[in-house]
Amino acid sequence: MLEGLEAVRKRPGMYIGSNGSPGLMHCLWEIIDNAVDETLGGNGDRIEIVLHADGSVEVRDRGRGIPVDIEPRTGLSGVEVVFTKLHAGGKFGGGSYAASGGLHGVGASVVNALSERLDVEVDRGGKTWVMSFHRGEPGVFADRGQPRPDAPFSPFEERSELRVVGRAPKGVTGSRVRYWADRQIFTKDAAFQLDELETRARQTAFLVPGLEIVIRDERDGEETANETSFKYDGGISEFVEYLATDGAVTDTWRLTGTGEYTETVPVLQESGAMVATEVRRECSVDIALRWGTGYDTTIRSFVNIIATPKGGTHQQGFEQEILRFLRAQVEQNARRLKVGNDKLEKDDVLAGLTAVLTVSVAEPQFEGQTKEVLGTPAVRQIVAKVVREQLGARFASTRRDDKNQTAMVLDKIVAEMKARISARAHKETQRRKNALESSSLPAKLVDCRSNDVSDSELFIVEGDSALGTAKLARNSEYQALLPIRGKILNVQKASISDMLSNAECASIIQVIGAGSGRTFDLEQARYGKVILMSDADVDGAHIRTLLLTLFFRYMRPLVEEGRVFAAVPPLHRVIIQNPGSKPNETVYTYSEEELRTLLARLRSSGRSWHEPIQRYKGLGEMDADQLASTTMDRAGRTLRRVRMADVEAAGRVFELLMGNEVAPRREFIVDSAARLDREQIDA
Repeated sequence: MLEGLEAVRKRPGMYIGSNGSPGLMHCLWEIIDNAVDETLGGNGDRIEIVLHADGSVEVRDRGRGIPVDIEPRTGLSGVEVVFTKLHAGGKFGGGSYAASGGLHGVGASVVNALSERLDVEVDRGGKTWVMSFHRGEPGVFADRGQPRPDAPFSPFEERSELRVVGRAPKGVTGSRVRYWADRQIFTKDAAFQLDELETRARQTAFLVPGLEIVIRDERDGEETANETSFKYDGGISEFVEYLATDGAVTDTWRLTGTGEYTETVPVLQESGAMVATEVRRECSVDIALRWGTGYDTTIRSFVNIIATPKGGTHQQGFEQEILRFLRAQVEQNARRLKVGNDKLEKDDVLAGLTAVLTVSVAEPQFEGQTKEVLGTPAVRQIVAKVVREQLGARFASTRRDDKNQTAMVLDKIVAEMKARISARAHKETQRRKNALESSSLPAKLVDCRSNDVSDSELFIVEGDSALGTAKLARNSEYQALLPIRGKILNVQKASISDMLSNAECASIIQVIGAGSGRTFDLEQARYGKVILMSDADVDGAHIRTLLLTLFFRYMRPLVEEGRVFAAVPPLHRVIIQNPGSKPNETVYTYSEEELRTLLARLRSSGRSWHEPIQRYKGLGEMDADQLASTTMDRAGRTLRRVRMADVEAAGRVFELLMGNEVAPRREFIVDSAARLDREQIDA
């Protein structure tokens, strides 16, 4: 046996990554993963995780229960071996599981070594067995009332004892592990992160169909405990649908297969010696994927239901083969797709792709105990073979639905390639122009003189008449103007190629100078602020919404950084009459309600105003001084910053209001009709 728990306490980062909250969560994953492995083996369908008010955490499962028999080579119970000996879990060397997440078998012992107290209860063989540990050492706590980590502790001296404390109901098996993290090891601010725990539980429930995971947070007291349950029967196909937020180009496709390989590994012999042995392994692959209308890529990869956020050989095989396969498909359809000699790159293929990749491997090689990267070399070729064969069958299918969807995938990735090539070709013209570049920008751009990006502002102006006034109203040192004609293309419904071929959209992207979509580079933006200046009526609001859709879909970082604004022009101009030779006073109002309030106040004070009150139907009706003082001059204007605290929620709203699906939009209009205020209709 390999012991070395002292080394774990001296260098915890080697085993759990850090001694902060991430390391604390990693310890919890180790215990949860062991419980999930029981479910994967067909034992139990429910796992409970309880965050107790005293800072401890408990994991309960309905598996077979940790072995309680005496292990012959050590003379210790199975429970003590699992929690005190590195590499001694049931998974090490082949044993109980064909494939498991809690490899290398060090998880439970590492958690024990880093816990001030750990209690284990096992229901097995009709009995309930109990054992406690203090910083990895077995013994007995003298509890008075509720268990506490600082209760008097007596270590076993001659031999350990796995105590029987009661009878388990007939047919009931399982394990309960409760531990208190050692504050000598972990930082003071290390804490269990409920959001992260729920995300992991949801993810695991997707990966293990039929498994129910219940999280109960009692840290604020049992009376106010918060309980959340996760259970999904649709597997990774349902996981993909959950992760995807954009409209679908394809259905969710499932790619499955297996492959065999050999590797040389050290195997523990009965004599206690480690002998290098060549063993034959099987790797099973299960992939769910779909392409959507967006350009973001979401790939979640797993090995034996353990997330590998930094990828590894399985993800390399997937990405390399999907690129190689689709390159070949594009070459075969080059005439229809009009691609010429251009070549696909990985980003083109992965744009809009949502995929969940899972492999099941006995004793996978991870790069470190934190298991963030799979290192088993043979898995790459097995995954690539499955992708090649399964996609080949899909693209060769004669079914009408398959032919339509595969054609749409090729159209999408070629459009992404053309957008990337176009962005690269215009990269220089998209930067702040100099004397040599001035002719590359749209002729209708009225640029500013300043080269200071942080101080400059781009006003996107509705119509030529408003542009004429804005030219006279602006400060030409730092305010640039770009006019647009009417309502631009609704990019929520249009393809990337349609968007790029639209003159107004292309001009906006070119003038801002930072690219679009995946190629967008915030550092290259030519202006510190982008201000949408449209009329204060329904048409103006519609134009503003269309512009915001363009920014949301293709220049999102600008919105996320708070650099997109909406100008707030006035609706009314009220000239208040003053007695005698005192000059009249001009007041602007920005809504009907504000106008009514102003007039009521003037009446009550006995003051009068010029009739009729001027109501601006457009920016072009203002003279330059009025537009400057109310809308453009920094000293007197009002700007509304456009923010997206929740990008995904904003995406759903844009899809509802501006997307292709008519039924949800009709339902929204019908449901919202009762809240409509007729007074707010500008007609």
